Amino acid sequence: MPTVSLGDADIYYEEKGQGPPLMLVPGLVGTGSFFISQVPEFSRDFRTIVHDHRGAGRSSYSRIRYSVEQMADDTLRLMDALGVDAAHFVGHSTGGAIGQVIATDHPDRLRSLVLSATWAGPDAYFRRLFESRKQTLLDSGIEAYLRLSALVQATPRWVSENDEFITELHRVAAAGYPPVEIVASRIDAILGHDRRRRLLQIRVPTLVIVARDDMITPSFYSEELASAIPGAKLVVLDGGGHFAPAIHATPYNAAVGAFLRALR
Repeated sequence: MPTVSLGDADIYYEEKGQGPPLMLVPGLVGTGSFFISQVPEFSRDFRTIVHDHRGAGRSSYSRIRYSVEQMADDTLRLMDALGVDAAHFVGHSTGGAIGQVIATDHPDRLRSLVLSATWAGPDAYFRRLFESRKQTLLDSGIEAYLRLSALVQATPRWVSENDEFITELHRVAAAGYPPVEIVASRIDAILGHDRRRRLLQIRVPTLVIVARDDMITPSFYSEELASAIPGAKLVVLDGGGHFAPAIHATPYNAAVGAFLRALR
């Protein structure tokens, strides 16, 4: 398995295609396989790179105090190891928070930025949602946490039509899920993310994209981002929920692909 050693952790990654480097950075689940519907499309024009966050998937389960800044540092160190000076960057949800940190702290490392279903900083809704998810995790365990998460990650219709698939997916996921304390610390990390005061500093070409029916990062979060980042373009998809890149990949890929290819 391809991994990069950061000294205190091993980061699993995969790459495909040739051309300008494109980092596809996943959300809180933290596994690069989230972008399974994007890699075949984008790797025709880009060197696509996905990775599993530290504390997720096939990367090291470090027992540290997680933060979005630490996640961003891991991403930059992975880029360094792969010889990537600057990349196009698509960050979904927590990946979008990572993108904001890199764009404000290390702007020379980005060629462009796609903020996908993400947020600038927590509000009462975000806090209540993730505190509830964390409490479910701590009180009832991984299986209950996964069942609850599915109700807000996907759309009601998709959940209704894919019940058996979700059950099997959760069975497999629970068997290899990170320890509870690591997942809880990663939730604390995103609750602590707030870049509202620095969004004006983002100067790279930026696309903000979200589904209208997203229940984790509602569309008004993306409206806040797009209005604060100079020159940012906002795309609101008709549907797909928080997992629009997987549930409605075709319109998602069309919008993101058009933005990226215009900047090659």
